Amino acid sequence: MSKVIFVTGAGRGLGTDIARQALAAGHQVVATGRRPEQVEKTLGGPQDNLLVTKLDITDLDDAQAAAKAAVDRFGRIDVLINNAGNFFAGYFEEITPDQMRQQIETNLFGPMNVTRAILPVMRGQRAGHVITLSSSAGLIGQEFCVAYAASKFGVEGWMESLRYDVEPYNINTTVVEPGFFRTELLVDGSTIWPEPTIGDYSERTNATIAAWKSMNGRQTGDPAKLAQALLTIAGQEKPLLRFVAGADAIEGVKVKAQELLAQAEASRELGGNLGHDDTATA
Repeated sequence: MSKVIFVTGAGRGLGTDIARQALAAGHQVVATGRRPEQVEKTLGGPQDNLLVTKLDITDLDDAQAAAKAAVDRFGRIDVLINNAGNFFAGYFEEITPDQMRQQIETNLFGPMNVTRAILPVMRGQRAGHVITLSSSAGLIGQEFCVAYAASKFGVEGWMESLRYDVEPYNINTTVVEPGFFRTELLVDGSTIWPEPTIGDYSERTNATIAAWKSMNGRQTGDPAKLAQALLTIAGQEKPLLRFVAGADAIEGVKVKAQELLAQAEASRELGGNLGHDDTATA
């Protein structure tokens, strides 16, 4: 069944793969990006089932204008795929407060802006599906990822709770935790590398930057396959609430779940008896 699929960050990487495959499958696609002319060129030029429109996800007015353009063109929005994002790499002390705010503004408030603009459409339809790209770093803290992980942990809490807000209106939610995929996240246009500013961190910073840059293009995950998996989820009658994508992510999440259970048990003696004691006397 053909759907109207709204994709953010469609100008390159995973967003391009999602838009291309959705068009090939016969869907109507709203492909958005900060440079719409580049998005349209990347997707092969004008097409009957394609609307390309400008969207800076950090701008709520942009999001509302893009949602209106989608409805004006196609009459509805069935699936929102919040894909756009970036990566401020580095150790906490070398990431400036402004950079930390920019990271959260893009990766958390950005998809919130787009979702806020599109939910009224989906509520009016009494149907819809919000899919938001998080990361395995949204479940598992990692070295050199403190800003990115903070933003993606925020995405996890927002999406997990949003489910309950919109479920009564037949709107589904899915949060996606990919592992390492060749999605262009590590290219200079998507990653902001830190400048070594603190002597204690400089050797580790330089070595980690070199290691991460050498990984670009060699990640094990195939973004075309991830795009197809997302479209499969978008077509499910009861879609997954959480999609852990990639063998590396699945293994990491399993280990994290076991660690959480172990920490909960280790907390039982100290933390399990902190309620009101009815036997206490004044």
